[in-house]
Amino acid sequence: MALFYTVSKRPIFLNPTPTLRFCSASSQPPSDNETAVATAVSVLKHHRSKSRWTHLRTLFPSGFDPSQFSQITIQLRNTPHLALRFFLFSIQHSMCHHSLLSYATIIHTLARSRQKSHALALIKSALRKFPDANTDSPLRTPPLIFETLITTYRTCDSAPFVFDLLIKACLQSKRINQAIEIVRMLRTKGISPMISTCNSLIMSVSKHHGSIAGYEVYNELLGSTRQFGDQKLGVKIVVPNVHTYNIIMHSFYKDGLIENLEQLWSDMIVNKCLPSAYSYNILMAAYCDNGRMEEAMRVWEEMRNKGLKHDAMAYNTIIGGLCEAGEVDKAEEFFKEMGLDGEESTCVTYEHLITGYCKTGDVDSAMLLYKDMCRKEFTPLGSTIDVLIKELCEKNKVSEALKVSRFAMKRNNVVMKGESYELLIKGLCNEGRMDEGMKLQAEMVGRGYEPNSGIYSAFINGYEKEGNKEQAAKLKMELQSIK
Repeated sequence: MALFYTVSKRPIFLNPTPTLRFCSASSQPPSDNETAVATAVSVLKHHRSKSRWTHLRTLFPSGFDPSQFSQITIQLRNTPHLALRFFLFSIQHSMCHHSLLSYATIIHTLARSRQKSHALALIKSALRKFPDANTDSPLRTPPLIFETLITTYRTCDSAPFVFDLLIKACLQSKRINQAIEIVRMLRTKGISPMISTCNSLIMSVSKHHGSIAGYEVYNELLGSTRQFGDQKLGVKIVVPNVHTYNIIMHSFYKDGLIENLEQLWSDMIVNKCLPSAYSYNILMAAYCDNGRMEEAMRVWEEMRNKGLKHDAMAYNTIIGGLCEAGEVDKAEEFFKEMGLDGEESTCVTYEHLITGYCKTGDVDSAMLLYKDMCRKEFTPLGSTIDVLIKELCEKNKVSEALKVSRFAMKRNNVVMKGESYELLIKGLCNEGRMDEGMKLQAEMVGRGYEPNSGIYSAFINGYEKEGNKEQAAKLKMELQSIK
């Protein structure tokens, strides 16, 4: 593999690389291959768009080999759209049995002209078309197209952007380990991917292998020195941005690693990277989830002092934290402030408050919010409906609970938990509404929930209350048989 280094953001190969031959201007007569290439280029460049393709097939019925295709494409590199049309035409009419060489050439041509989507699609196609030799390996070696892209880099007058596209293609194809190896090999040769590419890599690793693995990749790529402008092994350290920190902090937050999150926050401040509103929201959410409301409020105030506007996410986070801590009155104040601040409340806002009021036993306030939520055509989660039904049933408001369940199921297609069915059935039986209870029990079974001893007991007690001892006795025998 040829070695190269960076000058003016473009790698220059140090070792000789294979070059593609062009039509010679020397005194020697051109070869048949050179003549074919020159003719094809002339047809593509100078014939009218409608006739060039027919003329090309007439002149070259046998098509081109990959080397010829590459030579033609290189001479079309200043007209990338024409080069791409030539590539697609050669596939459609089977005019070239493409190899890694021809794929690499058209990919370079498109990448150097920033034809991102087309280049990315062809890289992904090459990954599929030319699989790795050892399919049993854990994909810890770069794909075959990587080597060819390097050896053809200088000849195609390409740009480092092509390797960012390759890394992105690997990530989208779930070849995460290969993407990591590509980055490592590039860095040993003086190339660092763009920060956006590094961020995508860190995000993919965090998603598939956990926050600690993502942080290790971050440390390897971006945290190797505290002075981010330093040179190390001839590689300029790419400076992490706020999006980098947000990715890792969010990953730490999801994994419940609040101490790691706090340490990364300190690193961000030390490295003079200004946190965004989203950064503050992550830290605030971590404190809220851990019941550390004083620290969450400190973060809230710091946002304000830094001139950052509290968005809906920030309001929902602090409202949810206060409701979880039982401070619903304070949460209601933030809810009102949210409207005055010009931030539209969301479905999540209402769900936090409804759950909060239910936890404190204020089901009337919860119902007022639920009705307001329905007027705004928000779709509540099933868990919110379950909490509301539970509190209504405990307050002996079974009819109201039944209306809530029916409305949620009919309008929002919400599926209740088995526990909610049980509470409703118990409430109906307790009020002597046995027929309604039986219908609801049949619906419950249709939803896949089996009746338990609690439901049997509710029906038995209900039938005994109304004097139907025969039906109660039958249910007692049935209950004994399933125990």
